[in-house]
Amino acid sequence: MSSLTLDGHEASAGTVDLGIVLETGGVALVLDIRDGGLPVVVHWGASCGPLDDAGFEALALSGVFPDAGSEVDAVVPVSVLPELSRGWSGTPGISGSRDGAHWSPRFRVTGVAIDGAPVGGQGPSDPSSGGRLILSSGPASVRVTALDDEARLTLALDIELTGSGAIRTRAAVRNRGDDVYRLESLMPTLPVPLDADEALDFAGRWAVERVPQRRRLGVGAHRRENRRGRTGLGAAMALIVGRHGFDFSSGEAWGIHVGWSGNHVHQVERVAEGRQVLAGGELLLPGEGRLAPGEEYATPWLYGFYGCGLDALAVQSHRMLRARPQHPRTARPVTLNVWEAVYFHQNEEDLIELADAAAAVGVERFVLDDGWFGARRNDRAGLGDWTVSAEVWPLGLHPLIDHVRGLGMQFGLWVEPEMVNPDSDLARAHPEWIMSARSEWPLTGRHQQVLDLANPDCYAHIRDALLALLDEYDIAYLKWDHNRDLVEAGSGPRRAPGVHGQTAAFYRLVDDLKSRHPGLEIESCSSGGGRVDLGVLERTDRVWGSDDNDPLERLRINAWTAQLIPPELIGAHIASAPSHVTGRTHTLAFRASVALFGHLGVEADIRGWDDDERAQLADWIALHKRERALLHSGRMVRAETPDPAFALQGVIAEDAGRALYLFTALAVGATASAGRFRLPGLDDDRRYRVEIEPLSLRGLKGNLAAWQREGVALTGRVLGRIGIVMPSVHPETALIVRATAVG
Repeated sequence: MSSLTLDGHEASAGTVDLGIVLETGGVALVLDIRDGGLPVVVHWGASCGPLDDAGFEALALSGVFPDAGSEVDAVVPVSVLPELSRGWSGTPGISGSRDGAHWSPRFRVTGVAIDGAPVGGQGPSDPSSGGRLILSSGPASVRVTALDDEARLTLALDIELTGSGAIRTRAAVRNRGDDVYRLESLMPTLPVPLDADEALDFAGRWAVERVPQRRRLGVGAHRRENRRGRTGLGAAMALIVGRHGFDFSSGEAWGIHVGWSGNHVHQVERVAEGRQVLAGGELLLPGEGRLAPGEEYATPWLYGFYGCGLDALAVQSHRMLRARPQHPRTARPVTLNVWEAVYFHQNEEDLIELADAAAAVGVERFVLDDGWFGARRNDRAGLGDWTVSAEVWPLGLHPLIDHVRGLGMQFGLWVEPEMVNPDSDLARAHPEWIMSARSEWPLTGRHQQVLDLANPDCYAHIRDALLALLDEYDIAYLKWDHNRDLVEAGSGPRRAPGVHGQTAAFYRLVDDLKSRHPGLEIESCSSGGGRVDLGVLERTDRVWGSDDNDPLERLRINAWTAQLIPPELIGAHIASAPSHVTGRTHTLAFRASVALFGHLGVEADIRGWDDDERAQLADWIALHKRERALLHSGRMVRAETPDPAFALQGVIAEDAGRALYLFTALAVGATASAGRFRLPGLDDDRRYRVEIEPLSLRGLKGNLAAWQREGVALTGRVLGRIGIVMPSVHPETALIVRATAVG
């Protein structure tokens, strides 16, 4: 089991009685720790202004719920880990037992530390403390340790307010007894008000990821479980609640995300007493939470976002991720992936020609996809045999890589280390390394099974095979795929449930490779967008949004993936026409405009494009390079449109000096013109020159108004509150609108 290092602060230090107010970026998190109980979130949301001891006490008292009648004879605190033993009637924060006993723990706080310094009678208090109240302006982390002597469990809670205003929390429990404790679930919990009466989360499937869905909330639980062994193509991704009708720019909203790449739960629950909470954590399969004496289990981080409108929540997440030490600091290289160009039909001559064509249009990273290894001439054989195919590459990959590097491009390689074809040398040599819950193997998915990376021998074999490639070849980037769900994923001789162990082993494998090759970048791909979460992004540098490169589909997929992930981490490619997934044909301008607002790439056999198409592609790539500093650092906005046939999104520089907007006609509108479109996010008091990017107008049919040809200068107030009339365009057309502050 993973560890939060529960050592220290475990001895009783008397009753802890503290109020803690954390505030930054207009977001406040107010914690009440009294009478030895676990911390209660008194308030999570908008700033509550200056508080002193009396103000804090009044705020806490004003939130006490009355006895609802025929309930327990006590005030029921709803802590970050709600306990049945204190009267909570909803889903408990911790569930488990010792063979049926000690199933209702009651923890007593034994220590509190803020940013590593003990507080609350254990050491010097913060200078801003006024009695029991501790105030912190800016990012801060709180560690609370607790003990249940009777259940013989130790608990640690981490609660952090980040510099962006996002919060995150996790819990760890250790078995202090001399027998096994069987943990069933451990889910940190955050309260939200009852007027947050509508929930938004996401559904999906292969090539149709991030489909938003809304529902009204009532008494009971709305629970999204994922049991697919990976984050999932149809995962909730985020569970957001707010007042009915909240949209991109208005309405208070609270959201959570579980930063874990395996089975997980997102839940909102309203109980009859009038409380409503968000909760999330790992979904443990039977036996995965078995804690032997001295063992512990730590949850993944549960992230929380608050703001007015969905864009405010997205910006919180983006700024949090961009502040990480490991966040990519160099310009995101324009990538060409060869998959839709050649599929499995690889040979040195064709790919060197493709590399030449890629370099000529401005590509900066060339990625060799599936089919370069073993007997992998199709998806039925060879997976798991990570040696370069002598049949396809008789001289190895050196000639191609040397050529790519000589053209000034990085080289990347596709791998799928967690999987194996039954028809492979590895599966024949080590059938015992295939995950299974029964004596026979599980059903195949894409003709493959899952390798048991929790098996030390299997792990070492795969790690060493990948390291051998990285040691021999100049590989800057791995496209790391994961093309099937973990069905009956049993581990070891007992075939015990192994999703937790597999997920942890995947994380460890990535960490091992990066420790040996510190400059290596890794993309998280999983049948497209099936492993998109903040757990995998603690270790990887990009996610693949979807296997569907159709820009009409990608417009939705990219925009909603960006609810959590900043655009520079979302792979978005200009692909072939017609689309290889949907069969629809779109102009190059439409395909490029949509891809421009992500980590740009190309996925097509551009050798067959005519000179004009390649020249246009080079122009779009050049435009992206000129604008990517803004696109990959700015504040995302999305606009509500009166007619669903149209969409508008944009990126605003942090100083509001520049902006790029993407206006899209998705279908035939109800009226000939889309009318005035507001451009959100600009500074009301600055004047902006607004013009349509000339590349967007190339080949556009129809009449243009004077401003649409020549541009116009207006204040941010006018642009944001009144707007401008967009050109009348055919459906499935996009225009890029640039706003630049002047004067």
